[in-house]
Amino acid sequence: MYASREDIGYDFGDDSKVGSKPIKPNPNIDGGWAWMIVLSSFLVHILIMGSQMALGILNMEWLEEFNQSRGLTAWVSSLSMGITLIVGPFIGLFISTCGCRKTAIIGGILNALGWILSAYASNVHYLFLTFGVTAGVGSGMVYLPAVVMVGQYFQKRRALAQGLSTTGTGFGAFLMTALLKYLCIEFGWRNAMFIQGAISLNLCVCGALMRPLSPKDIVSEKYVVRSNSEDNQAKALSHSAETIKSNGALSEEPEKKEEATNEEVLDSVQHIEIGGKSRSGRNMYGLRILKTVSQLTVTVRRGFAIWYSSYFGAASLFTNRVFVAFIIWALFAYSSFVIPFIHLPEIVKQYNLSRQNNIFPLTSIIAIVHIFGKVILGIISDLPCISTWNVFLMANFTLVTCILTLPLMQTYVSLAVVCALIGFSSGYFSLMPVVTEDLVGTKHLANAYGIIICANGISALFGPPFAGWIYDITHKYDFSFYISGLLYMVGIIFLLIQPCIQKKQPREKSTEEAQV
Repeated sequence: MYASREDIGYDFGDDSKVGSKPIKPNPNIDGGWAWMIVLSSFLVHILIMGSQMALGILNMEWLEEFNQSRGLTAWVSSLSMGITLIVGPFIGLFISTCGCRKTAIIGGILNALGWILSAYASNVHYLFLTFGVTAGVGSGMVYLPAVVMVGQYFQKRRALAQGLSTTGTGFGAFLMTALLKYLCIEFGWRNAMFIQGAISLNLCVCGALMRPLSPKDIVSEKYVVRSNSEDNQAKALSHSAETIKSNGALSEEPEKKEEATNEEVLDSVQHIEIGGKSRSGRNMYGLRILKTVSQLTVTVRRGFAIWYSSYFGAASLFTNRVFVAFIIWALFAYSSFVIPFIHLPEIVKQYNLSRQNNIFPLTSIIAIVHIFGKVILGIISDLPCISTWNVFLMANFTLVTCILTLPLMQTYVSLAVVCALIGFSSGYFSLMPVVTEDLVGTKHLANAYGIIICANGISALFGPPFAGWIYDITHKYDFSFYISGLLYMVGIIFLLIQPCIQKKQPREKSTEEAQV
């Protein structure tokens, strides 16, 4: 996930001179327009994540319409969900160049276009391009700015703000499941997708609400946090100083040289333009185009430098064994949460439980309980006597147990209980930023969390098609849940093993030194 230094909330530079000046804090930080940003992010989660969690309804319609295998058809949903997360690090380049507001508005148009074009699909492969790629990239272009802007506008209440905005996923899954089911029954799936495309244009409104902070506001934000959080800054510095020295990001001197050369180019163009005015008016148009292209080139190069240093300048992250184990866990974990949303409607149909499911869909049960799970697990993990890491692991164990036992349930009540447990235990998503910060420190939080999200996207990309492919071979969904649950368990085991290894290593060193 892209974020600059201001997004993280601490300035690790050496600006002691400026820091001594008293600067009045911006009233929009932790208040004022910041809550409009939370509302915007909340609506983005409803329209994007919520609609993606309701794709099981459309998946059944596509199976009946195109008569393709379940594995092939599931690629449509998984492409949209996976690409939304996978493109996150690359959307950061657009944010660095164009800003969050423009990126979100363009993404909203692209997402709506993907939904509308998918209404005219003649085969599944057409949906791969229109819905999977087009709508998926558009979703990623809106989702990432929605998360980044909340980080920019909040400092003291950042956890609360992110928690409130991400609850839109649960609300959206409940609302969009009911909406898509109603639209498909009343108007057919093609018109339903067309109407959903029109609704998705509201993402442009959400993007317009993402008013950027001025550089002055960002600077004042940094220094207010610095004056109130010197102890936290010292801890974060001591935590990551060695890794930064050993690996480091891009050096500042080449950037300064590049900026100087770029400014010289622009100045030379301006001098040529002034001379052109006196000589001939015919060259003015060409000179203005040259000046515009030069300015655009400078903007793109600066944005690329920020993006590159933000993601690829943090090579020290991969020297952390626990973080690498966390990435392996993320590659297996998210698919276990996504597979039920895509294939549960088909499972209910096979068990002849459609009548009960129409009254209260199982996916809606997951979505509603998921909201409470996020809040309750967050409150529990904030207790001073409770370890966030232990809460995170317990929630994972509960979720993997539910995934493994779900195929054994063949009544609506038993399925509803398991789905409620899946929704509650999957509330650990709200703990992922906290756990990531504990592993890598505050400085590398944004970069590390972006890598974790990308790994989740890969998991969402291959999970549902894999489950459909297993069904095409065995004609049962049982093995799909068993295999995904076992792979999920492997990821959890990696999380358990690595901390034990790191604890043993210092002890071995101390015994060797004692012998010497």
